[in-house]
Amino acid sequence: MDFMEIIKERRSVRKYQEKEVSEDVLNQILESVQWTPSWNNTQCWEVIVIKDQAVREKLQATIAPKNPATKAIVAAPVLLALCGKLGTSGYYNDKVTTKFGDWYMFDLGLATQSLCLTAHQLGLGTVIVGLFDHDRTKEILSVPEGYELVTLIPLGYPVKKSSPPKRKEIADFTHYEKF
Repeated sequence: MDFMEIIKERRSVRKYQEKEVSEDVLNQILESVQWTPSWNNTQCWEVIVIKDQAVREKLQATIAPKNPATKAIVAAPVLLALCGKLGTSGYYNDKVTTKFGDWYMFDLGLATQSLCLTAHQLGLGTVIVGLFDHDRTKEILSVPEGYELVTLIPLGYPVKKSSPPKRKEIADFTHYEKF
């Protein structure tokens, strides 16, 4: 698959086949996170792989009401939780150096993109879940102090292929020399 094709065809998937994700495929996806660029190569991400149905059911209870990804948390054979180490990305000599403070959200966004595109290229689907009770979820997953749980990502083989949503034209978001 051509890279632009991977980008254009990746969709948020909320319905999955009852088919396991092999360790080899999972490791390829995790390898894409490993090689994701990050601020000063801090690699501030931590990934929790959750396959246990009982744990996924507890996590499902943390999802905000009416979130369309609620069922995906337990339907997908694998759930990934992405966490970021605080106070490292965007810092030099223990001092924040960016206008936006801690840069971990940017780095985790890059890691999430790598993960989702790799999964799609391997025939799997993902959905990036951000609307949930982060503190309760951190507690369930025993995320230690100094780390933030940023997103949950159900991972599995999609039931169907979805059509693309409407996209802005390039001219609608591109500016030259000035805004």
